Amino acid sequence: MSDPAGILSAMDGIGTRPLRDRHDLEAVLRAGFDLIGAVAPGLRHRLVGTAAACLQGVDVPVGDVDILVGRRQDVEAVAEALADVPCVTAPRWIEVSRQYFARYSLDGVHFEVSTVEVPCEEDGWEGQGPGPWRHYVPVDCGGHRIDCVSLELRLTTEFLRDRPDRYEPILAHLGTHGADLELLHRSMTVREVPEAFAHLIRGLQVADRSDRHVSDRSAVGGGG
Repeated sequence: MSDPAGILSAMDGIGTRPLRDRHDLEAVLRAGFDLIGAVAPGLRHRLVGTAAACLQGVDVPVGDVDILVGRRQDVEAVAEALADVPCVTAPRWIEVSRQYFARYSLDGVHFEVSTVEVPCEEDGWEGQGPGPWRHYVPVDCGGHRIDCVSLELRLTTEFLRDRPDRYEPILAHLGTHGADLELLHRSMTVREVPEAFAHLIRGLQVADRSDRHVSDRSAVGGGG
């Protein structure tokens, strides 16, 4: 979701840094949601990208914070909440990726909020359609409930990007805690993950869904 077309990168004149570790990520999220909560309490959101994996306990490098929301008015609400934070990209429509997108620099970290308005009925995608809204894990972060997209959906993104330094830690975490194998197989099929990655998930065991996942079958994100 993070500026997938790359068209905003050249416009970024504000220096930023990657997250150092999970504690650093938690501090940035607390700061951001302290501000957001004052303007849009109970904002319906999903944390996606590597930040979502990190917050769930996976040891992966994190470059930025990506917040998915369902409506353009939610992006505007976050923009209002972050009015005193350095703005890298004011809310704008990106036609090529069909996102209503904004980017801020929070403690030197890219903090992004976006809709993704790509027509999609399959739930196997991390950042579009019903997938992130149906398959997520709530994590407490300094008193804020952060709803993180499921690791299975993040894993298929990393397979498609062929980034072993990201997918190997996720696989290790799922190997320890179990996985929603039905969702993972469905996601790999829908997203046409190359068969070369199939052997990597063969040893995974089924997770206790009540331990990790929240299923919101009625929820579908949409633009506005």
